[in-house]
Amino acid sequence: MRKACTPSKFVADVMNKVPPSGIRRYFDLASGLEDVISLGVGEPDYVTPWHIREACIHSLECGETSYTSNYGLIELREELADHFSTKYRANYDPDTEILVTSGVSEALDVAIRAITNPGDEIIVVQPSYVAYVPSVMFAGGVPVIISTKLENNFKLTAEELEAAITPRTKAVIINFPNNPTGATMGKEDLEAIADVVCEHDIMVISDEVYDCLTYNGGHTCFASLDGMRDRTILLNGFSKAYAMTGFRMAYAMASPKIISAMMLIHQYSMLCAPITAQIGAIEALKNGQHEMERMVRDYDRRRHLIISGLNKIGLDCFEPKGAFYAFPSVENTGLSSEEFAERLMNEQRVVTIPGNVFGEAGTGFLRCSYATSREEIEVALERIGAFVDGL
Repeated sequence: MRKACTPSKFVADVMNKVPPSGIRRYFDLASGLEDVISLGVGEPDYVTPWHIREACIHSLECGETSYTSNYGLIELREELADHFSTKYRANYDPDTEILVTSGVSEALDVAIRAITNPGDEIIVVQPSYVAYVPSVMFAGGVPVIISTKLENNFKLTAEELEAAITPRTKAVIINFPNNPTGATMGKEDLEAIADVVCEHDIMVISDEVYDCLTYNGGHTCFASLDGMRDRTILLNGFSKAYAMTGFRMAYAMASPKIISAMMLIHQYSMLCAPITAQIGAIEALKNGQHEMERMVRDYDRRRHLIISGLNKIGLDCFEPKGAFYAFPSVENTGLSSEEFAERLMNEQRVVTIPGNVFGEAGTGFLRCSYATSREEIEVALERIGAFVDGL
């Protein structure tokens, strides 16, 4: 008789160190409940605008179903180059400095793997999207955490960055506007970060997928700062601005050497992003500005509604100036983030995400997405108020 197999012994050690997504856990817990209002979903509640869907349908009718270049359709890369040159004065060569990916998550993964040697330290600024730390670990890197603070409106300071850098530091990952806090950083804030980056000769991976969702003043593209273009791997996508989450359509911009290295990983794992999604992205860039601005105006109205409502309930909430998340504190209730979120879900059928899912800096907070209708936000606020009153 042949020896029995123990499959678990073949699983890589790193897999036992990476927990499953804390966000997904709360969706799974809520899946069997009725009359649930979710403030947990990090995606627009809008359907992708019709003209974008129509362009995709037409492309299928025309038989456009082939592979594309590993880098992505040249027409899409040219549109992206023109968009960033016009909007941010950030100039990229569409032939060698832009890579189209299947979502920002893939762009993040290949960016980290392309620059990380085993043991390299990658600084992660938290609270942060849940994929950052695992992506560093999967690449053999060592995540080094900077915990931003409420008193600084969850901005990264130059002093915090300086203190985290060691001789093994390769890069820092930043995300502004931020998921989950909604924090933004202005040009002066980012210039101070750029000074530290240059002084210590490290790279920046800047996830700017929420750039269009900036409510007070314009967004500053990190790569547009003096001397930062070749030190930055710029990540962005179409999911948030154009309500195209299911298209999994994103891109990275960087110097030719970096993009070439990223393309090799992309080439051997993904090959290319889906052509239909790329055609939709071209249409979004050409004709999607009006619909995008309409959605952003509506998010802004919801932002004021949820912040005002949470503060009236007694859950102190600083003003998020970007993305579509509120990040209220629940410390004055005497409950932990997880206790509050689980009891709120079970007792009032409102789904939120505990802040500690996004790192230790989120302890004592909740992420509440306002990418849902005003009517549902109003009902959710009533239920949250009833829950807090009953504590």
